[in-house]
Amino acid sequence: KGALPLALHPAMTFTGTSVDVARLAGCPFGVTAPEELRPVAEALVVEMGGEPSWIPEDVRPLYHTALAHGANHLVTLVAQAMELLRTAGVAEPGQMLGPLLGAALDNALRSGDLALTGPVARGDVGTVRKHLDRLATVTPDIGQAYRAMAKATAQRAVANGSLKPEPAAALLDVLNEEKH
Repeated sequence: KGALPLALHPAMTFTGTSVDVARLAGCPFGVTAPEELRPVAEALVVEMGGEPSWIPEDVRPLYHTALAHGANHLVTLVAQAMELLRTAGVAEPGQMLGPLLGAALDNALRSGDLALTGPVARGDVGTVRKHLDRLATVTPDIGQAYRAMAKATAQRAVANGSLKPEPAAALLDVLNEEKH
């Protein structure tokens, strides 16, 4: 019917407020288009101030999964961490988390899994057990999320060689305990 089949997907979260337009400047866009329409797609993205990145049609779901997993689950993770800090009596959890999470994000973007730190990456079973015990009494739903992410963290730390298999096995035993 004459439509140009272009998919221009900004890798950005939008709030429905005035900051959304400014966030497009320099924003990467996943772009899917037939080869003959690539110049049109690129021109549209550049005109919006974005940076095109070509995404083949068959991997668009994986591309979108990556963005949703990163952005949406980050929001949940941060909200849960803020809830725990409030429960621990911290009046301004955002002020406490901001520098830590900013540094962790920067390190992760620069170094990937080599940026892993903390008790799981060290194989510190005692500390992880204390975390799980406390979460079970305060917020079991956050405990489930903690356990899932700790398992994934342990697996990635083993894969990159920073966590040896023996301490990882002990850690995974604690993470898989039913009482938590």
